[in-house]
Amino acid sequence: MTEKSFQPIHSKEADAPSNRFWQSGDRLARILLFINPAFFAGNMLMARATADLVPPIALAFWRWAIAVSILLMFLGGPVWRARADILAEWRDLMILGALGMGVCGAFVYIGADTTTAMNIGLIYAYSPVLIILLDHFFYGSIMIKRQWLGAGLALAGMLLIVFRGNLDSLLSLSLSPGDLWILAAATGWGFYSILLKHRPSKLKPNVRFAAIMLYGTAVLAPFHLWESVWIEAPTLDALSIGAVLFLALVPALGAYGTYGYMQRYLGASTTSLILYLIPVYAASLGYILLGESLEFYHLTGAALVLPGIWLATRRRRQSEDAERAA
Repeated sequence: MTEKSFQPIHSKEADAPSNRFWQSGDRLARILLFINPAFFAGNMLMARATADLVPPIALAFWRWAIAVSILLMFLGGPVWRARADILAEWRDLMILGALGMGVCGAFVYIGADTTTAMNIGLIYAYSPVLIILLDHFFYGSIMIKRQWLGAGLALAGMLLIVFRGNLDSLLSLSLSPGDLWILAAATGWGFYSILLKHRPSKLKPNVRFAAIMLYGTAVLAPFHLWESVWIEAPTLDALSIGAVLFLALVPALGAYGTYGYMQRYLGASTTSLILYLIPVYAASLGYILLGESLEFYHLTGAALVLPGIWLATRRRRQSEDAERAA
């Protein structure tokens, strides 16, 4: 059969609504490029704003418990039909849940008690570079000189922020506990991303994500119980309930949902532009909404981290075009 055999027999008029739909979707996806980073930054801001309001593990547990409950309203059928594969892959799903919802969730809220939203955003900005390094060392992916340079710049900027531009702190290894928790969370995100990419799975992406959320919530449950009994029980009031609902709807479902939408229309390379905007949004909103001070080491660190991310993660235009065509 020739190539013409696969051409649909439609008039241009019949195809026009479809074309308008795809153009509309592409336009909305490009608008979301500037809105989605605010969703992710909202998690960092809320972590800081609720540091004295909701216990950290309780905040992580209820955020994901509510998020997965809402998600299952739409994916309950596919998840139930895939239950055999979900049970068969329980080890991978539990590790991913522990990293994605536990380490990357609770650790951020623990660290927010002794660090700022600016520091959270800028330290977390190093995670995409860490993903590339982990991919290289554990799975043999090739890194070119430009990527090594970018990784070095991003690492230098991240260390500058962690040590707050203080040489004495660097020499004495005197660190803010909060920054260490955030650094651990960013490292956990790196391992989560690598395992998510390389571990084989029979599950569709959305079903797999729902299963990871289920396992992650299950992993958090005993720690939440321990925290409630021995440390501090969460207070049920309008502020705490509102904070948890915001985290479940905006940084969880909203951020991940719009990210997937952008990837569908723009491809992974263009969508990755939000990596540069999230720390900028977090720092700016922390300054405006939380009254955090903007220090010289923040600016210097960002001046190293952001170009470092660009150098380390930039892909050729041909790769992006091929990805979108696929």
